[in-house]
Amino acid sequence: MIDNKSKLHIFNTLGKKKELFIPIHENHVGMYVCGPTVYGEPHLGHARPAITFDLIFRYLLHIGYKVRYVRNITDVGHLENDADEGEDKIAKKARIEALEPMEVAQYYIDSYHFTMDVLNVKRPSIEPRASGHIIEQIDMVQRILDHGYAYVANGSVYFDVVKFERDFGYGKLSGRTLNEMISNTRTLDGQDEKHNPADFALWKKAAPEHIMRWNSPWSIGFPGWHIECTAMSTKYLGNQFDIHGGGMDLLFPHHESEVCQSTVANGEESVKYWVHNNMITINGQKMGKSLGNFITLNEFFKGEHELLERAYSPMTIRFFILQAHYRSTLDFSNEALIAAEKGLQKLCSALTTLEKLKAGNSSTEDINAWILRCYDTMNDDFNSSKLIAELFDAVRIINTVYDGKGSLNADDLALLTQYFHIFFFEILGLKAETNASGNELSNSLMDVILDLRQQAKNEKNWTVSDMIRMKLNELGIAVKDTKEGAVWEKN
Repeated sequence: MIDNKSKLHIFNTLGKKKELFIPIHENHVGMYVCGPTVYGEPHLGHARPAITFDLIFRYLLHIGYKVRYVRNITDVGHLENDADEGEDKIAKKARIEALEPMEVAQYYIDSYHFTMDVLNVKRPSIEPRASGHIIEQIDMVQRILDHGYAYVANGSVYFDVVKFERDFGYGKLSGRTLNEMISNTRTLDGQDEKHNPADFALWKKAAPEHIMRWNSPWSIGFPGWHIECTAMSTKYLGNQFDIHGGGMDLLFPHHESEVCQSTVANGEESVKYWVHNNMITINGQKMGKSLGNFITLNEFFKGEHELLERAYSPMTIRFFILQAHYRSTLDFSNEALIAAEKGLQKLCSALTTLEKLKAGNSSTEDINAWILRCYDTMNDDFNSSKLIAELFDAVRIINTVYDGKGSLNADDLALLTQYFHIFFFEILGLKAETNASGNELSNSLMDVILDLRQQAKNEKNWTVSDMIRMKLNELGIAVKDTKEGAVWEKN
């Protein structure tokens, strides 16, 4: 295998630049990614970080690292509007539906797992729940109090951001300044107990109507949203670990708060490389329930949303997300998904053609150079977009050889087959689909149509043969005659 460990560069949000990836412990990588808050059906916004860090997980494994991948489940402590006051998102859902909070959490955990499985997202090494780590969170809050960077107010515990700013400097991850924080902080009920509006909750005293609550030294209450990730990541990965990932929307306040917590509780910053995927927009507009453009993954798979022209397969969704570099904004539209579907179909068709190729005496293509270019794209901050472009270059090679306009010797053909499969299946995590909508009936119908066309050709009925080809072309289906018979693909 090519040694890629010395070549991998990752964009580190902390330093705002690409950096050579050198893990803390040789040949081992610890990676923590913020998972879902489980109070609703998984949507396109959940798919992007899941697929982004699945790509990273797969590539790190492929180049020889032993990876411990931890992705949490937030089932307590995440309040409405990401604030320190208000109702817990899961508890609110439970109240509305007259269910137990953990009943709500389990239902949506199962739903999340199902959709991630059909998107071919690998399960993490460890998937801890916030509600299962209350003791660890209480312990970390106590350590922050012991070091003098938090205070108790009416049974709640708040992190002292002003003191942290004075001693360590605040905002190194997000670039936010304390003055900016204070000027942009809204006055909410309960914030009068804070020393400063920029302070954030580590532990909240539960109001009488709050369903989820635990005993602590300070009150019967529940942990703040930010403390869970700091407690669980360091429990399973150590006080320092390599990669912390999540969506750009978590950069502030969630991840900035994590920097504060780990610096104080553990005596050092925990994370070496912060990695953030960018957002998905819908027709140029931010996705959100209030805007009416919120689409769940199951709605994509079934085509059951007013913004969808039809259903799209899980692999089309995965390919659509991978077509863009993870740090770029990705805009959904039906046109973009249809284009992704066609692109995926071309790659799947090439896989079929690749199996039919026969080795020649010499090669007209440099397969080793192609392999190196593919690795170079992944070593350049996991650039799946450029990797896919290289796969399309391989499609050109495959078709050139298949049409008899080029050749590959046995060694090069074996290399092309091996590495096309590695990049398509193992690293990008795609699955071959006979067509990108997964419609077996369509394939069977096309087989019948092509058989009828072949029969017309055998009878020298060129009028019928040409008419079938022309009608299919009008439907966006291109028919190509090859030595092995007619093949088809969507234009």
